[in-house]
Order: sequence, then C-alpha cells, then structure tokens
Amino acid sequence: MAGNAIDQTRRMLSLVTYLRERPGARVADVARAFGITEDELIGDLDVLPMCGTSFRGGDLLDIDTDGDRIWWHNPDASGTSAGEPLRLAADEATALLVAARAVATLPGLRESDRQALVRATAKIEGAAGEAAGASSRLSVTFESEGGVFAEIDRAISERRRVWLRYYSPARDELTEREVDPIRLFAVGHTYMEAWCRLSEARRTFRLDRVAEIRLLDEASDPPPVELRDLSEGLVQPAAEDPEVVIEVGPGGRWVAEYYPHDSAEELPEGGLRITLRTPDPASLRRLALRLGRDGRIVSPEALAGSAREAARATLAAYGE
Repeated sequence: MAGNAIDQTRRMLSLVTYLRERPGARVADVARAFGITEDELIGDLDVLPMCGTSFRGGDLLDIDTDGDRIWWHNPDASGTSAGEPLRLAADEATALLVAARAVATLPGLRESDRQALVRATAKIEGAAGEAAGASSRLSVTFESEGGVFAEIDRAISERRRVWLRYYSPARDELTEREVDPIRLFAVGHTYMEAWCRLSEARRTFRLDRVAEIRLLDEASDPPPVELRDLSEGLVQPAAEDPEVVIEVGPGGRWVAEYYPHDSAEELPEGGLRITLRTPDPASLRRLALRLGRDGRIVSPEALAGSAREAARATLAAYGE
C-alpha cells in the first residue's frame, strides 16, 4: 500500500470523482495519474464496491474491472443526480456519530483535521435530528495501536523523529530506539517503515508491538531509500532459500502468526507442523530456545542438532 492509510482514503475519494468523469478508463492510465502501481489501484477498486450512501441494495458503488479498463455501472449512486436526497437511518446516524467522536479524540490527530471533524459532526447531528440522541449515550475508546498510528502519522506529516519502546518477539525483549518514520502501511497488521538510528538501517515495526511512543523535537531525516513493493506480502522468501520444518505444541501456535510460512499443518492435540523458508536458518536457533518444550526444529538435521546443543548448553549454564 502506498503512503499510509489516510493517504489511501484521500486517494480513493479522488478516485470516485476521477472515474465518474472517465467511463471505461484504462487501469494503466489511472494508476499513472495517481502515481501508484496497478496492483495498488486494483486493491483500491476492491474496496470501493463496499462504499456508498448506505448498505442497502443499489446504494453501494458498482465498480469493477476486467484488468484493462474500469467500469462504473451506477455512477448516480453517489451523485447529486440521485433520485432522492441522502437520509440517514437511526442506526446509521448513531454509528457515524459515535465513530466521528471517537476519531476526534485520537492523540496525535492534526488540529486542522480535528476541527474539520468536529464541524462535520455538528452538521450530521443537526441533520439527524432525534436520531442523533442515542449516539450521546455511547462511546468508543480505541486500543493503543490507534494512538500509535496517529502519533506516527503526525510525525510523518511534521517530519519529526520518534522515540520508541518496542517489543521484539525474536529476542523476547523490549528495546528503546529513535527512528525517522518513512511510511505507514498494512499487510495483515499495520506497520511503520522507518530508518532506525540504533541499527543505522531501514527497519519495519509492527504497531501493536510498540509499548510506548514519543514525538521528538529533532527533525526526521531518513536517507533516501527505495520503497519496497509489498503487493506480495511483507516478507517474501526466495524460492532458493533453505526450507525449515518446525513442530510446535498448542503453546507454540503463535509462531505461525509471527513468521511467514509456506504451510501450517494441524497436528494431534492442537499442535502445528510449520514449513517456512529463510535465507539464514541459523537465526531460528533462538526461536527454538524460546519455544522450549512447546516446539522443536525437525529439519534440516544440522540446524535441529545445533538447536539441541544450544538448549543443552543453556540448561547446563543454569545447573539443570
């Protein structure tokens, strides 16, 4: 995904106007006009049909593509020429107002965006009339990841450095570091790509592993880097990378979530047999030590043997 989630939202809103004026527009031409890849454009087009004036039949945008051209079959669904004015049902007004108030409380939200949201909320309340009453008795609190996202989005907008306390599952520890944010993106989870001043290299941070975040006064100044194509996933092991097979019990099923893998087969009693590829199989020894009785490396045999030796050495060091 190019840029961040807010950029994508703005782009998709512009797409609606752009496509309305260009029936049968070519995918390549639209992608070039918006400065994104064709895969990113197709991703936007997959989302647009879930948008509209309501979730009732005929109100959603009927947009599709044959891979070459883009067709909008009901452009009047969101236009001023629609047959009747937009009316919000009570449940729609409640959901919209509750969400708007919740977003307005996000830490790190730009003040101009907050004020615009407050004004829009007031207009919706006036238009909804009595239907807006129920929303005042409801509230939503975002989990910490939402606050982290807002702080990073603000840092990118204001070009400021960020201080993090970050949990690394591979090392099972919290580290403190300063980073220069480059972009936010989502591939299953939400991530920040940044230049890490601790390692002096580009690193990717998963937002739900950020334990604490603080915007710094120092200017963010990451070196020029070429943005990676993430259309095939965050981690893209090469076909020639060595294959590693790991078997885990119920307590080790988290490995399938944190490590990209080729397959995860169910085992008796709730375990998994996970097959993955990595250019550095030796880096998984630490994983084997962390798993303990909850898992073991099955192959390659050399790696399995070195993991067993490392486990024995660790136990000996603790006198067990």
